Amino acid sequence: MKCPRCSSVDDRVIDSRSVRDGEATRRRRECSECGYRFTTYEYVEKSFPVVVKNDGRREPFDRKKLEKGIDRACEKRPVSAEDMRDLIDRIIAKITEEYSDEVSVKFIGEIAMELLHEVDQIAYVRFASVYRKFKDVSQFKEELDKLLK
Repeated sequence: MKCPRCSSVDDRVIDSRSVRDGEATRRRRECSECGYRFTTYEYVEKSFPVVVKNDGRREPFDRKKLEKGIDRACEKRPVSAEDMRDLIDRIIAKITEEYSDEVSVKFIGEIAMELLHEVDQIAYVRFASVYRKFKDVSQFKEELDKLLK
């Protein structure tokens, strides 16, 4: 692993442990040249299904797009960064469990709303308003009425 300080590729692993329920490995390393200590994470590279957009276009799954949508919905809400990361991981797990080749953007949105509803109802309504393209206040009211039942 290349040292972030001196760029040497000669290092040793000081500590290694499983993190995120076995989904990753965290390693503490020490550069043999300059003695700098740094942390690396190792993840299994997952293949994701292609996303089929509403207009029929296909594009690669982009975690950043999902993160951006969840982040916007949870903005100024009492949802920690760790909770958002866990939520996104759960959404992705559902996608990869059920689909291997292609997944519709509709399925991604519905799963995101279902899991977001469990985390924060205000964030859920915010996400739903963008995802379902609410046109006026009556659509917000309908969604709120569903929540209040």
